[in-house]
Amino acid sequence: MGPHMYVGIPGLATDVQTVKERLRFRLNLYELKENRRMHPKTFASVVSNLLYEKRFGSYFVEPIIVGLDPETFEPYICNMDLIGCLNEPEDFVVGGTCEEQLYGMCETVYEPDLEPEDLFETISQALVNACDRDAISGWGAIVHIM
Repeated sequence: MGPHMYVGIPGLATDVQTVKERLRFRLNLYELKENRRMHPKTFASVVSNLLYEKRFGSYFVEPIIVGLDPETFEPYICNMDLIGCLNEPEDFVVGGTCEEQLYGMCETVYEPDLEPEDLFETISQALVNACDRDAISGWGAIVHIM
């Protein structure tokens, strides 16, 4: 969504495309009106509101939002369910078809305050090992370290 903010949208492919376009529109409108970049926490509220608007016929997506505050560069991470209920932990979030396997792997290998290289290795190992246990997940991943 920007140089310091990412959104991952696991879910039904058509809903992913629809939600992505609606979020892009709302983000652009905000940045035009406010003449500044949106904070990740604000973006999470926008995503939550978008999903809650459709709570009776919800989009089948479970977004994950990560980013750095544009002013303080404090990290922010959250995920949400189908109706936009926010989950803002301090360590990690997971999503997708192998969510249970990812939770297990992340709880096993994650440690706080890792260096970027160690964090990359930890994330890669968790993804590869969790996806190996779930045939629906597909194959491959891209890891972004901000």
